[in-house]
Parts: sequence; C-alpha cells; structure tokens
Amino acid sequence: MTDADETVDILAGLTLFADLARPQLEAVAHTLEEEWFTGGQRILRQGFSGTGFYVIVEGEAAVRVDGEDRATLSRGDFFGEVSILLGEPPIADVVALRPLRCLFLAGPEVERFLLAHPRVMYRMLQAQARRLRNANRWRS
Repeated sequence: MTDADETVDILAGLTLFADLARPQLEAVAHTLEEEWFTGGQRILRQGFSGTGFYVIVEGEAAVRVDGEDRATLSRGDFFGEVSILLGEPPIADVVALRPLRCLFLAGPEVERFLLAHPRVMYRMLQAQARRLRNANRWRS
C-alpha cells in the first residue's frame, strides 16, 4: 500500500493532475484508492456495468472491443469514465497486459470529484477530444 506522500508525488507527475497545487493533490490523494491487477485480469467488461474511474500508475492495459485490441493504455492514462459519466455499460473490455497498478475512484464519487476539481475535468475533456480525433482518423 502506498502512503499519502507517495500518492501525492505520483499524482504530481501525471498530466491529468498537473494543474493542481500541492494542497489539492493531497486532498485528491485521500480520495483515491489504490488497486492492483494481475496480468490477464479483466478490469472492465464490455456490456456490463462499469465500477469506477481508473488512472494507471504502473503497467499496461489493453482496450478490447469484441475481442479486438483497439488501444494500449499506460502510465497516466485513465479509463472507466465514459461508462460512469453516461450511466451505461462499458463498450470495451479493459484487460491488464501485465501487473497493473491503478488509482481508483468509485463511480458514485466521480461527478462530485470532477466538480470539485474543474482543472482535472478540463484535462480529462482534452484527453477525450484527442481520443475522438484519433478514432476519426482511424476510420478515415
């Protein structure tokens, strides 16, 4: 288990939280839980309810739609937010490719968290815009 100071240092090094001052990072560190997954473990399951918002700290995960790999996620990437924000089941599996360490926020807490940290919400929106742009390029 990571102590709060280490979690603050981890958060400070991630783009999603780059705009937060140390006191804000400390508050976020107390909000997020740490979760570990083994290689091959499915974290989100396509078509079933999403459980929360995950930020990868170490390791890699595959995003799979109908069994086909669509993306690889690594340190600083996040997932689970679309399902939570839309209140819909995930449209992809997310599977740990090797041991995976994440920071986790339960689904019911995501809205309150984002409203309390608008700079994180803005960074998340930027990342979603990049994902959409890249998906559109992929289809072209």
